[in-house]
Amino acid sequence: MTSVSAPESADALKPGVSPTPADRRPLPANPEVSRRRLAVISLNALTYIGLLWWLWSILCQQGWSFIDLAIFACFAIAAPWSVLGVWNAILGVWLLQGRRGGLDLVAPFAAGVTNDEPVVLHTAIMMTIRNEDPLRAFRRFDIVKHSVDATGHGDMFGWFILSDTTDADVAAREEAAFAEWRVQNPSQARIHYRRRADNTGFKAGNVRDFCERWGADYEFMLPLDADSLMTGETILRMVRIAQASPKLGILQSLVVGAPSTSAFARIFQFGMRHGMRPYTMGSAYWAADCGPFWGHNALVRIAPFMQHCELPVLPGAPPLGGPILSHDQVEAVMMRRAGYEVRVLPEECGSYEDNPPTLLEFTRRDLRWCQGNLQYVRLLGLPGIQPMSRFQLVWAIAMFIGLPAWTAIIALSALKPFDGEDPALFPAASAAGLYCVFLLMYLAPKLAGFLDIALTPGALKRYGGAAHFFKGALTEVLFSFLLGAVTTFRTTLFMIGLAFGRSVIWNGQSRDAHALSWATAFGGLWPQLLFGLVVNGLFFRWSPALLLWALPLTLGYLLAIPFAVMTADPALGRRLATIRICGLPEEFDPPAEIIALREPAKGSP
Repeated sequence: MTSVSAPESADALKPGVSPTPADRRPLPANPEVSRRRLAVISLNALTYIGLLWWLWSILCQQGWSFIDLAIFACFAIAAPWSVLGVWNAILGVWLLQGRRGGLDLVAPFAAGVTNDEPVVLHTAIMMTIRNEDPLRAFRRFDIVKHSVDATGHGDMFGWFILSDTTDADVAAREEAAFAEWRVQNPSQARIHYRRRADNTGFKAGNVRDFCERWGADYEFMLPLDADSLMTGETILRMVRIAQASPKLGILQSLVVGAPSTSAFARIFQFGMRHGMRPYTMGSAYWAADCGPFWGHNALVRIAPFMQHCELPVLPGAPPLGGPILSHDQVEAVMMRRAGYEVRVLPEECGSYEDNPPTLLEFTRRDLRWCQGNLQYVRLLGLPGIQPMSRFQLVWAIAMFIGLPAWTAIIALSALKPFDGEDPALFPAASAAGLYCVFLLMYLAPKLAGFLDIALTPGALKRYGGAAHFFKGALTEVLFSFLLGAVTTFRTTLFMIGLAFGRSVIWNGQSRDAHALSWATAFGGLWPQLLFGLVVNGLFFRWSPALLLWALPLTLGYLLAIPFAVMTADPALGRRLATIRICGLPEEFDPPAEIIALREPAKGSP
């Protein structure tokens, strides 16, 4: 099969050509959502303009040098992502703490579901894998199946392992593991394994192949990644919500990190969890029916997905041409274009994933997302899509375009003292104020999440108590500054490589905690160290005080190698768990699915 079939896929890239499927009916306009969007646009525009004016007033004091103009231009490119993050966080905290019924306001589609409605529509639950550890992946899939069966509605679900594995040894172990797993399950007729001969279309092509083979037998599909874990009650709740809303095309759950033995993953997901909750609440408030799709742990209505969401192959060669790597948001845009809602359920409700266990694995994943998101440049002209959907494509591009701009600002700031201006006339107090404001903006989503936990009755106890929670919060904030420097610079180098045709390879990931050698860390991170030595050396030559001010943003370059080695060390992960730092609620009061995941593997799922 190929990842392009219908003429619509080719025509969709032609300006002025809009698909007109017979069943497509526009959703009625919602004046309330329009007012929300106007308010958010206004707040962001005013904040952005204010920041630009502030920087302008600092840089223009002695006229404009080339460095001044470059800093201003880079700031203009990088700032919007941070500005929207601040307002999403503020909106999220307001919805979570400042008014009653915030969730009902954001997710009205779920308000009338009582969780005891009969399940009458069939759902296919699938796991897509490629060169993964079969026992690890099958074990998670088996836990999800047992959890769904325990609800008493297991007969309404089919189970599919969809493999794109190319490694012959891994494929043999997949087949053996599946055969044993299938024998152990009484519902063998509903359990399937399929391995494609090639990886055409990557994950999106894998899912498309499932739809063409089995899609007509099911109303919904729920894709899982190899590291996904969901509770049966959560899946049943999502199915009931979708049953009650025929125009709901995609329902995305709020995915959080599962407890990890990796120090890197443990600290990262502690902050990510808190940053995501208010951010997702705030963004869902105004994105409404043009919500996100993250490609997994989401319920998808199969018929409109098959008819309207087939991805085009982009013209030209990689990195920006060929099959689309970051398929999920494009599918969300196409689903919404077809007249179906795309929604996120912004509550922590038994939907988990594993985060990368080391810094190097984390950057590998980020680079694939970077290339995939930049491919959206070729899709901005898609006809017939909602203005909000077009904005989401732009925003996904801006997420990565801003990173080289931040790197350039740091480098240019180190060169600023050499542009011939009088240091005594530089408005240092105003510059320091803007710098501090932006540090707070950078931290705003996770600080909002920490505030939400502190204000929610009983929430601190779920994290092991106030002392453990605030120690974890401080640890994660320090961690985030070190991580931000490393990943921003790595992405900058990668984007330079894209201009020369460099491209990533979609393959399996290392998902379990493991140590990194100093040689491996040095081989992957020496450019960060070199950049840090140069930049911090220039700051020190200009002023030791300036060097201290810059350290929150530049220390990560210098410490990149020991940071990677230490956070990958399994002993540090065990130590953090012992002293209960950066622990999650599922660690202190684990649900049955997390308990099952902790049990020693027995050689088969």
